[in-house]
Amino acid sequence: MAMKASERMKIDRQAMPAQDAIERSRNFGEVNLGMAERIAVLEANRCLDCKNPKCIEGCPVRIDIPEFVGHLAEGNMAAAADSLLRDNALPGISGRVCPQERQCEEVCIRCNKGQPVAIGYLERYVADWAREHRDGQVSAPPAPSGYRVAVIGSGPAGLTAAGQLARRGHAVTVFEALHEPGGVLVYGIPEFRLPKEIVRQEVDSLRAIGVKIECNVVIGRTYTIDELMKEEGYHAVFIANGAGLPVFLGIPGENLKGVYSANEFLTRVNLMRAYNPDADTPVLRPKKAVVIGGGNTAMDGVRTSRRLGANPATLVYRRSRAEMPARVEEVIHAEEEGVVFQMLTNPVAILGDDRGWVRAIRCQRMGLGELDRSGRPRPVPIAGSEFDIECDVVIEAIGTRANPLLTATTPDLKVNEKGYIVVDADGMTSKPGVFAGGDIVRGAATVILAMGDGKRAAGAIDEYLRANVKV
Repeated sequence: MAMKASERMKIDRQAMPAQDAIERSRNFGEVNLGMAERIAVLEANRCLDCKNPKCIEGCPVRIDIPEFVGHLAEGNMAAAADSLLRDNALPGISGRVCPQERQCEEVCIRCNKGQPVAIGYLERYVADWAREHRDGQVSAPPAPSGYRVAVIGSGPAGLTAAGQLARRGHAVTVFEALHEPGGVLVYGIPEFRLPKEIVRQEVDSLRAIGVKIECNVVIGRTYTIDELMKEEGYHAVFIANGAGLPVFLGIPGENLKGVYSANEFLTRVNLMRAYNPDADTPVLRPKKAVVIGGGNTAMDGVRTSRRLGANPATLVYRRSRAEMPARVEEVIHAEEEGVVFQMLTNPVAILGDDRGWVRAIRCQRMGLGELDRSGRPRPVPIAGSEFDIECDVVIEAIGTRANPLLTATTPDLKVNEKGYIVVDADGMTSKPGVFAGGDIVRGAATVILAMGDGKRAAGAIDEYLRANVKV
């Protein structure tokens, strides 16, 4: 018998079990441990099955949330998995790193009286169940369309597009510049937040439906886009190479030994396993680390520093906690792990010793002024408020920008003043048959927004091919 709405309203939101904070600050094991089945089913029964479910609109990849949650509430795991996997090629990833609290959960009707349904936790549960119980199960492939599509980049946008295109019968090859597929999912997000085995398994599921992945291929060097289309015979291209060129503050001392961009630091640790002292590409193990920034990348950097031994591991952010773009859960986890937060603080110089190594960072206190273009209060320096923080490693996590290598070799590809590729509403670039999405279009953004771009672009590419290309 179905549970009444009044009964559902009495169920409190269920907590996600997690590693002990002290223990996890010393290891790279996943922090969140996952829900037990009975807890996931109980949480799913909090859903009121709204007539007008705003959670679907709040999801960039338009998952039919009420459908998969409804099946889960009934204990029908197979149906829940069918529903979720139909809409999302990478649910085990998005269930772990998507900022649900600012998207689907934010518009959940249960927010009117208490806490929203834990949609992210439930997505993770169903994705993990499917991975454990459906190993090797592949649905029958669609009839080949005869079309060939090249996808540049194996991050969240590229993998999502590749999966959607393959399910439409297209022959898809993904070209990845690094030696392992996954893009930011493997080089940028730490193991403790997104285990790399999850990424590998979801990549393997795409291979199982026919997606080919070629690593160590740099588009702009190995091939140009024109060569892919004219010489290699691809009928369409989707550019999803991200925006991985680091940005620095431009303050004195950035050339000192011990200063990293977050990209380099996290890539060494995550992709090149530098947390192992015997790794071929080691990283400095900080005694005292300072990470600059307030987003998820900054949070990943400071929590990684803590795990490498930094005490303290300090986050410096020029606004207040209320303006931090990082996920709330990540901030809470960082606090529990002993990370020190220096809010309303802006670096002005990095100080070195007589051997050229970092010894401290000089900062200035900030106040909050009028709103800027981002809609957040503008940080305003407070005169005479400078102070130093001792450290031996500084990590700058203040954003990234587009790498010009690909666009420089495709002069008829229109870019804006910041070097990002310009696209229309369907993701089509100025070059016919070439589409783009993710950070190379948006600038640095979230995994789930990139996945949404990939899903939309796949639909547009399919329509373009069938309407304009004969095979």
